[in-house]
Amino acid sequence: MKLVQICLYLHIILTVSVPVNTFDPLTAVVTTGIIGGVSVLWKVFTREQVPQESCDSKWISFNKEGLQNDLDSKLFGQHIASPIILNSVNGFIRNYNPKKPLVLSLHGWTGTGKNFASQLIAENLYKKGMHSSFVHLFTSEHHFPHKSNLETYKSQLKQWIKGNVTQCGRSMFIFDEMDKMHPGLIDSIVPFLEYYDRLDGVSYRRAIFIFLSNAGGEVITQTALDFWKDGRVREDIKLTDLEMPLSVTVFNDKHGWRHSSLIDKNLVDVFVPFLPLESRHVVQCVGAEMRARRLQPNQEVAAELAEELSYFPKSERVFSVKGCKTIHTRSPERPGQ
Repeated sequence: MKLVQICLYLHIILTVSVPVNTFDPLTAVVTTGIIGGVSVLWKVFTREQVPQESCDSKWISFNKEGLQNDLDSKLFGQHIASPIILNSVNGFIRNYNPKKPLVLSLHGWTGTGKNFASQLIAENLYKKGMHSSFVHLFTSEHHFPHKSNLETYKSQLKQWIKGNVTQCGRSMFIFDEMDKMHPGLIDSIVPFLEYYDRLDGVSYRRAIFIFLSNAGGEVITQTALDFWKDGRVREDIKLTDLEMPLSVTVFNDKHGWRHSSLIDKNLVDVFVPFLPLESRHVVQCVGAEMRARRLQPNQEVAAELAEELSYFPKSERVFSVKGCKTIHTRSPERPGQ
């Protein structure tokens, strides 16, 4: 076969292939095999050794100081969540013989930083961050949209988790929109979170599971609002003020949580509350977006943009309705800037 034909062959295959860490186990198996064959051909004809991500300290190394700095400087308004996340991840990574996987459940309204926090964890654990083949993100409405396919989803999800943890014990699985997941689907992953030494020959004890959910957002927001109405400082809100009402709310959630065995078996290591964001926190988000776009931070422009967002209660305008979620879609630049 001529070199030109092989190059054309490589181009066609790489064009139709999908990333291995997207959720479609059957496609991923086929694609992995194809990519493996392509890799061999590429090395034969180019003699290049492209570094491949591997499950070792070269690619996976926890940066405690990096995570602490990121949480302090990038995750705004979350004085409760930040230290809990740092201590939980650090304690788990330092334990060379954990009894079960780390299971964090992050709760709060949209735009408060739950997804961002999970991203920061990945960036300070994996060299490739969220692009690592050992990090797997699932969203309920995208990956599991049809209730009629529940059994298929359950089978595929279990095989996906088992296959990837077999490949790398320090894998991370992030489940967004947990409150929208079918309880049967949630129950399908419960065995992986248990205190088993091995399950079908595979140990899941070094894996990390992060659940993101809006469940409990109302009770968290109400607590923050009560503190504000009483004239108390927001930073005086403690985990003890939220832990019990949050766990009760999640347990009684009318969606997936309530009907799954995840809560009954106490497999969640910690429920992490994310507080609603005030205008001052939105201003900080705008400043961070400016820096990300390599613009000179401008407090006046940031305040103007923050003022344009919607807040509640309407009369007092205390908390941002969407937190910082829409900041990246708005231009932090103004005429003359």
